[in-house]
Amino acid sequence: MKQKLLYYTKEILTFFIVLTILTNLLSLYKSQDLNKSPLPIKSVKLLDSTHYTLPKDKPILIHFWATWCPTCKMEADNIQRLSQSYNVLTIAVKSGNDNEISKYLKEHNLSFKVVNDKDGSLAQLFHISGYPTTFIYNKQHQLTFSEVGYTSSLGLYIRMWWASL
Repeated sequence: MKQKLLYYTKEILTFFIVLTILTNLLSLYKSQDLNKSPLPIKSVKLLDSTHYTLPKDKPILIHFWATWCPTCKMEADNIQRLSQSYNVLTIAVKSGNDNEISKYLKEHNLSFKVVNDKDGSLAQLFHISGYPTTFIYNKQHQLTFSEVGYTSSLGLYIRMWWASL
């Protein structure tokens, strides 16, 4: 019995290690075409019609997502948690009108800053090809990290901490 348990534990652990490696390789491949230049936006109009000026001398996470994206739904709580401690700006791409996105946010208990990218023009500016896509910029607004696909809360916190140094 002990042998079987040890065998299955090793198999499960191996599966998760291989899955993690493959997921990271896929993200790296998808990230190759992203806009790597310094942060190309300085201020935006948020979903609530207020204007938001991106903070100077502080790192910021820019997160592209969509209401129709299942992976985005899984990652939303991670982004929400991070937004309580760091500067986070999210961009909802082709996800409907402002009321539809507001309703989605309310239904999922999300309160992070949102820009409605109705026509996908911001997504084009950043060369987004998959969702979710996350950019982390350092204090000088130089790109420090980019990620296509799901990212854990721990991974996001570590990257934001690194961008703060």
